Amino acid sequence: MLHDIWFLLIAVLWIGYFVLEGFDFGLGILLPFLGRNDAERRALINAIGPVWDGNEVWVLVAGGATFAAFPNWYATLFSGFYMALFLILVALILRGVAFEYHSKRDSARWRRAWDWAIFIGSAVPALLWGVAFANIVGGVPIDANKEFTGNLFTLLNPYGLLGGLVTVTLFMTHGAAYIALKTEGELRRRANALLVFIGLVAAVAAVVFLGWTQASSVVTDSAVVSVLAAVALVGALAANRLGREGWTFVATAATIALAVTALFMHLYPNVMPSSTNAAFSLTVSNASSTDYTLSIMTVVAVIFTPLVLLYQGWTYWVFRKRVSADRVPDVAATAAPPAAN
Repeated sequence: MLHDIWFLLIAVLWIGYFVLEGFDFGLGILLPFLGRNDAERRALINAIGPVWDGNEVWVLVAGGATFAAFPNWYATLFSGFYMALFLILVALILRGVAFEYHSKRDSARWRRAWDWAIFIGSAVPALLWGVAFANIVGGVPIDANKEFTGNLFTLLNPYGLLGGLVTVTLFMTHGAAYIALKTEGELRRRANALLVFIGLVAAVAAVVFLGWTQASSVVTDSAVVSVLAAVALVGALAANRLGREGWTFVATAATIALAVTALFMHLYPNVMPSSTNAAFSLTVSNASSTDYTLSIMTVVAVIFTPLVLLYQGWTYWVFRKRVSADRVPDVAATAAPPAAN
């Protein structure tokens, strides 16, 4: 019973991560292209400046919860997907450094280089998270010892790459919705226009991917949730056309949440299916910790999870206003030393 509850909680953590970090990644991917001058690009960075590092906490908690609740899943996943996860970690470090160093020098070349660092640090995780989860759901080579027998190129199969394309385009759509909601002027209008094109590409890729996923499954409930995800994406495009930017963002968030929900429903009761032999698959029962460990974790989660949610919700409320390129201070002016008396 408790291992089923923790499977659900880990699914919720990943949903929260992809919804919140999804618009961060999407904005970072769009940054060098949507921002046409330095002020606009700095306004885009300011739009996620107060929240991006808080959003990353979700993946840390998801990883920690997996380690404690399902140690066998964690061991197989992090050893087998080591190179992919290492590349994600390097990209996230690069992105964090880029945010911090972006405006440290009064140099257009300096800032432009960090703009591209933000792009790379956002695009690589967006792609590889999709590749990783597609392979987890579709199954990977695991032997009788519960060890992954493939390599990085094993993961870069057509199904995995299609999953990566889905996450990249969905995150870009979600990011465009966030930009339209949080900015003013030309940035806002450009984001609205770009969302239509990216959203259509994401819709096509998602339909193909979810159809491919459902074709290998008899789980009808996940098919229903997949359809709801598609409906939410169509709703996002319709709301964007009507100029309802708040509802557009809610709909893109719902699309990602429902899509991840469908993947976890398709996965259960497995946590890591084996493509070598179904008997070698990791499940919620053979990969979990003891009931005593899960009981302690449940008490801790009940106490601290609401506090974390309240704090993060308060952060979003405090920084809820729109940003504008017209209000971005000049770097040279802010970096200049005070005049001598």
